[in-house]
Amino acid sequence: MLTITSAERIFADSSALRGSSAEHGSFAERSGDLTLDDGSPRRTVLDASGCVVTPGLVNAHHHLLQSAFRTLPGTRGVAMADWLPAMASAYARVGHDPDAYAVAASVGAAESLLCGVTTIADHHLNWPHGVPISDAVALARATADAVRSLGARLAFVRGSARDDPEWAGESAEAIATAIVPDGAGGVRPGGVSADGMIQVAVGPAGVHSDSRETYAALGAVAARYGLRRRTQANEQVDTAIAFERYGRRPLELLDEWGWLEPDVTIAHLCDVTPAEISLLARAGVSATHAPGCDVPMGWGVAPVAALLGAGVVVGLGTSGGGSNDAGHLLADARLAMQVSGLVGPQLPARTVLGMATAGSAAGLGRPELGHLSPGSAGDLCVWDVSGAADAGVHDPIGGLLWASPGRRPKHVVVGGRVVVRDYRLTMADEAEIVARLLSRLARTPAVSPS
Repeated sequence: MLTITSAERIFADSSALRGSSAEHGSFAERSGDLTLDDGSPRRTVLDASGCVVTPGLVNAHHHLLQSAFRTLPGTRGVAMADWLPAMASAYARVGHDPDAYAVAASVGAAESLLCGVTTIADHHLNWPHGVPISDAVALARATADAVRSLGARLAFVRGSARDDPEWAGESAEAIATAIVPDGAGGVRPGGVSADGMIQVAVGPAGVHSDSRETYAALGAVAARYGLRRRTQANEQVDTAIAFERYGRRPLELLDEWGWLEPDVTIAHLCDVTPAEISLLARAGVSATHAPGCDVPMGWGVAPVAALLGAGVVVGLGTSGGGSNDAGHLLADARLAMQVSGLVGPQLPARTVLGMATAGSAAGLGRPELGHLSPGSAGDLCVWDVSGAADAGVHDPIGGLLWASPGRRPKHVVVGGRVVVRDYRLTMADEAEIVARLLSRLARTPAVSPS
């Protein structure tokens, strides 16, 4: 049994945020113990005196491989046309192999847990071209195993960026059947493992890089196995390329290609019109806001209040180290509040916290995540709000986001298992994870990537 004692305040309810930009979530005084059954015969007690307890955060859009490639020369303040080759060159120097992917994912997952993120959606777009399907499976498995070993949940999105459509579809199917098998040659319902720790989804990078054929190939795999679909759209570069190549806007193309449906989540959406927002709402598509990427890349700010007001479920994501350089979702929640007033009414703290929990979980099709109500998966964070940085804060939930930038949780629990205790990982050594990455970055790959 896991018992949290003396929890002064518990953020107990994060709604799915459909249909309103008003504040969501209740802030309740509790007494006694909050007890979660993790199936263990022993009893674990966490001290939460002077703390706020929230659901575990859900990062709805990340690129874990980029955790090994932050603040690189040629990636700051440049156009996407220059950013992409700079990142690709860095990947090539290190090599595309399971070890490289595992150490990058370990660093990204460790950072995430230490920042309160219990579920990571990894939109993996970088695949060495022309390798056997078995090699692609090995890369995906290395990422999944690395994240699982630290105790975090992973939604692995088999993405695509200019991949051959047939190869993309075949490898997506092979990855799903290998990582979340149902025991009969198929895939677990929803692409989610029996213990809920691993999920597989599919998602082209966007119409700026992937063809209608690629969207069709990955969409067919999703339909066959009931997988979620994810893509990116309506950043400035995406809109410009779509106009140049097709004479259309990205969402027009996605609608025509069958990718505006309730099982689809679209990241970014900085450059959307009122008519397009209505289209997204009618289609039942969910969205992911990623201000920590969109602002430094110069793409603008997604009109989150307008999306919520139209009835679109909105989650929150960090995107990757190549654009954001951090996987700190709570910091990006703070940024989301700060910049929201540039494109509409300022978002309340409870709304943004709901985006980072239940909103992100809804986009993954995971109703058991992102809340602390009965039937939840038992993911939570304990945040100490008793220090000087929080002194004078009237609303502890508002203060959780506004005050103490860069704060980290004292304890993190995933599925009833304590994975961060007293600000330290319990299932791995942070220094060893960092050392493995630094060692790998210093080595030349034995075999050059294809």
